[in-house]
Amino acid sequence: MKILIADDHELFLKGLEFVLSAEFDDSQIITVKNYVEIFEQLQKQNDFDLIITDLAMPGANWLDALEKIHGLAKDTQIIIISAVFDKEILQKTLEVGVSGYIPKSSSNAVMLGAINLVLAGGVYLPKELLSEKTENKEVSQEINKLKSLSENENIKTDKKLTPRQIEVIKAIGKGLSNKLIAYQLGLTEGTVKVHITVILKILGVTNRTAAVIEAVKQGYIDRNDVYL
Repeated sequence: MKILIADDHELFLKGLEFVLSAEFDDSQIITVKNYVEIFEQLQKQNDFDLIITDLAMPGANWLDALEKIHGLAKDTQIIIISAVFDKEILQKTLEVGVSGYIPKSSSNAVMLGAINLVLAGGVYLPKELLSEKTENKEVSQEINKLKSLSENENIKTDKKLTPRQIEVIKAIGKGLSNKLIAYQLGLTEGTVKVHITVILKILGVTNRTAAVIEAVKQGYIDRNDVYL
C-alpha cells in the first residue's frame, strides 16, 4: 500500500509516519510538508492508496488545494487530520471528496480505526463534528443517522436500510466505484461515502464486500445481481 502524508509540523509528520509504518508494515510511505509538495508528488505519481493531509498548510487555500488533490488523484481516498475544529469546514471537505476528518487530538487507536474505516470504503466523521444542519438535506439525514448509530455503537441496531441505501448497496454489489455510484444516482461522492458508512454500521460489517454479502443474507439485494 502506498500512502502520502503531509503536515507542515515536522514532529507530528514524523510521529504519524511512525504510527502508520507500525500499523501497515508492508506500506510505502512518502512524506511532504506543504500543498505545493503534494501537487508535485501527485504529478510524478498518482497511484497512492491513501492521502492523509493537514488542512492549514502553506502553498494554497485549503479548499482549492483539496479540489486539486482530488482532481489529480480521483480514485485515492483522502483523509484530513487537523487541529481545525469546524462543522462548516467538515461539510465542505465532504463535498469535495474527502473521506475522513480526524482531529489531531484523537488517540492513535481512534485515528487508526478511522483510517481503516476509510480504507474499507466508508467515511469517518468525529462525533464532535456530526452536524444536523447542512445545506444538503440528504447528507443531513444520513449524518443524523450516523450520529445516532455512533452514540449507540455498543448496542445491536435494529435499523433497516432505507430505499436510497439499498440503491447504494446494489450499486456496490455491481462493482461500481463511489464516483460511478454518485453519477448513476445523481449524488456527490461525499454523499455516497456518508451513505456507505451508515450502511456498514447498520449491517454491522467493516468493508464493502462484507456489506454486500450481509445485504444478500438479509434480502436487501438478490444474489444474482452481485458481480463482486
